[in-house]
Amino acid sequence: MKFVKVLLVAGISAALLSGCGSNNNNEGNEAAATATTAPTAAAQTDAVSTASIVKEQDPFLKAVSAEGTWIVAILNDLTIDQDVVVAGEFHDKGAAENAIYRKLALYAQDADHNVTASYTLTAPKVTVQSENFRVQGGTIKGDVYVEANGFNLYKDATIDGNLYFANADVQASAVMEGKVTGATEVK
Repeated sequence: MKFVKVLLVAGISAALLSGCGSNNNNEGNEAAATATTAPTAAAQTDAVSTASIVKEQDPFLKAVSAEGTWIVAILNDLTIDQDVVVAGEFHDKGAAENAIYRKLALYAQDADHNVTASYTLTAPKVTVQSENFRVQGGTIKGDVYVEANGFNLYKDATIDGNLYFANADVQASAVMEGKVTGATEVK
């Protein structure tokens, strides 16, 4: 049984990393998790050193912290009972020579990169302090406060709440392709 779990985690990790490629303009990034395999207890925390696949509050909070990883994928709807802070400087694919980039994947995909499920992250407040942070797929339910340049709400993502920027320069650096149901303003 342990061998099967190791193979399962390895398969999830391979699917995760194959779907998380990025080119210089971050167009065409694919999902970070796969729904074709049931999650195991081992998949709740870092699956590999460069990505976190999570489905519970504490591993999620650790993954988005300054001690976390460049990409965080959730495996289900997730409700956090405290404010979330996305902090730290990370690089695409976890490699220091790559561009500064961080991603929250709120969806699952199959082996062919077809989205198979979208998830909702519910939190009282999400504060983004990581530069070039992308929210892709799914929904953040709650207000989002952006303090770092390069925020990206990808075309398939929604903020069900308000989106506030720390200043006009931070707002001007954002790429807003997705949907915000509330106000979008500098606050």
